[in-house]
Amino acid sequence: MKEDVSRPQLLIDITRLPLARIEAGDNGGLRIGAMVSNADLAYDERVAQDYPLLSSAILAGASPQLRNMASTGGNLLQRTRCYYFYDTATACNKREPGSGCPARTGVNRIHAILGASESCVAVHPSDMCVALAALDAVVHVSGPAGERRIAFEQFHQLPGDTPDIDTSLAPDEIITAVELPAQGYARHHSYIKIRDRQSYAFALVSVAAGLDMDGDTIRAASVALGGVAHKPWRDREAEALLVGKPASEQQFQAFADAVLRDAQPLEHNAFKINLARRAIVRALQRALAMESAE
Repeated sequence: MKEDVSRPQLLIDITRLPLARIEAGDNGGLRIGAMVSNADLAYDERVAQDYPLLSSAILAGASPQLRNMASTGGNLLQRTRCYYFYDTATACNKREPGSGCPARTGVNRIHAILGASESCVAVHPSDMCVALAALDAVVHVSGPAGERRIAFEQFHQLPGDTPDIDTSLAPDEIITAVELPAQGYARHHSYIKIRDRQSYAFALVSVAAGLDMDGDTIRAASVALGGVAHKPWRDREAEALLVGKPASEQQFQAFADAVLRDAQPLEHNAFKINLARRAIVRALQRALAMESAE
């Protein structure tokens, strides 16, 4: 609205709804209210201990002032990042469907290498959402038709022919909570964010990695990427290649190659492919070496 990109006819204040609590969830997990601030979430003792991957991702994003104001639900509903989207003097299929995507042939250094379409090559800006994707979070929403749960992987959408539709949230629904499962990868986790400057910058590439180990063998692996697609990017087919294998740099490199097998760079962002490959390997190595207190 500040950039005159969105011009809603009506605004509804939901700040008085009882959605600012962090509570024990079903099956040993955690339920995070949609109005919980990013700062409160990152520094919550239960999150820091059981879901340090999420805490690390939140603290890597924005600035302390913004984290104090930003909410969990609001973070999920950020629009994708693109110069042309915010410049109302240019065409943009996300802003005006059918008007074109000048980023495809314009300045596209920050844009997508995975999951893009002819209609849109923008990337999702959130750090928190990358961790939530890796943690298999579930989004709780409510509307006139009742309540429903949306798996995090299905919440954000790839652009396809409708880049103006970012999520599977209906126009008459609101997010009420985000639920985390019991598995938080507290012992072996890593969040890496590569950006142009160390403070207050969007990710060129980010990686949230969690490993469940049985000795030297990978029992389960979860890896999500940010800065590379219209939504947090996760490849379960590639993750399956790690399961049951000994943890090694060779295995991690093979996994990274599998994740990036369909990458399609634009004129100015081909560097992201090798950057993402190295970041994935580094994140998995750090996750393997790290053990948090049980």
